[in-house]
Amino acid sequence: MAENESEESAVPYPDPDLPIQKPTIHESDARDIPQEDASIDVIFTSPPYWQKRDYGFEEQIGQEDTPEEFIDTLIDCMDEWNRVLKPNGSLFLNIGDTYDNRSLVGIPEMLMQAARENGWLVRNKILWAKPSGMPEPAPNRLANRHEYIFHFTRDNDYYYDLHAYSKEYGNGSNPGDIWNVGFDRNTGDHLAPFPSELPERALTMAGPRAVCSECGQPLEREMVRTTKLDESRQQARRAMEIYEESDLTEEHIRAVQAVGISDAGKAMEIQDGTGRNADEVQELADEAKEVLGGYFREFTFPKKETGGWKGCDCDAPTEPGVAMDPFMGSGTTLQAALKMGLNAVGVDLDPVEDFQMPIQAKAEMKEGDAT
Repeated sequence: MAENESEESAVPYPDPDLPIQKPTIHESDARDIPQEDASIDVIFTSPPYWQKRDYGFEEQIGQEDTPEEFIDTLIDCMDEWNRVLKPNGSLFLNIGDTYDNRSLVGIPEMLMQAARENGWLVRNKILWAKPSGMPEPAPNRLANRHEYIFHFTRDNDYYYDLHAYSKEYGNGSNPGDIWNVGFDRNTGDHLAPFPSELPERALTMAGPRAVCSECGQPLEREMVRTTKLDESRQQARRAMEIYEESDLTEEHIRAVQAVGISDAGKAMEIQDGTGRNADEVQELADEAKEVLGGYFREFTFPKKETGGWKGCDCDAPTEPGVAMDPFMGSGTTLQAALKMGLNAVGVDLDPVEDFQMPIQAKAEMKEGDAT
């Protein structure tokens, strides 16, 4: 474990001499951001929805005459975001649908298809389920209780920490693509706030806490397989009891893991990591299965733990990764980023003048930096 990593958080922290900085806020259009190329690790944003609200700016997005023009505008935005996003970065975009002539337009589906045609990979279509939404006046249709959050990348090789996300939101297992998140009670004066848990979830899985200050590559978690089981399950508890009461060793368990559920074949391809040959691995696995009975299967799905962190070869200090919201509004994404130990960039035609740093982020800044 890294010297400055806590057992509870299980994330690497940047060099203490390179702390969280005061957020950068640009008064600018989301299609033309005064930000360096490849300087952003992750984007979480919620563009204005089509024909929903008029914010009073001539150049505003969302008041296009047709859905097609609106989608073209969003693709223009995404082209600019691709410029500032690192090659291993992620874009999370929250978008809802709109009724026109008493019919849903299909804005999310249109955007997803247009993004694909423009070179983006759609890694997930996350359903944001809203347990308590706004009242619906329409008497002849169901109330709208969900929106979508698309996870876009430009390449398959992107930073992603499923272990941290699963630990935080799924009790150690993959929680799936439905997020049940209610609205925050304190939404301020912004016309279209979203709950802070949404960017927090995205940043947990795709916001690197430490990146190389020279080349920008993030530190990535290296997972190692253990002999431990998830003892919240009754079968796993019983398997561990039998193992602990027996004379079996960790080598027996690793042999079971190497052989797998099948009694034949797999040991010829996968060894237990100790240098033993296939015959020895099979023999150990057979001994373990005789003692464990059917419970041996539990050990083929062991817990994984963080074995360390890998990065580049620059030998440079690390600094916090950078999150951006090109439609920052009240600054919810920036607040979430700073609270989680990331640096933050916000963009808006009318940025908030009294943005408040989270208390813990302020405490981590160098003396004098928060002025």
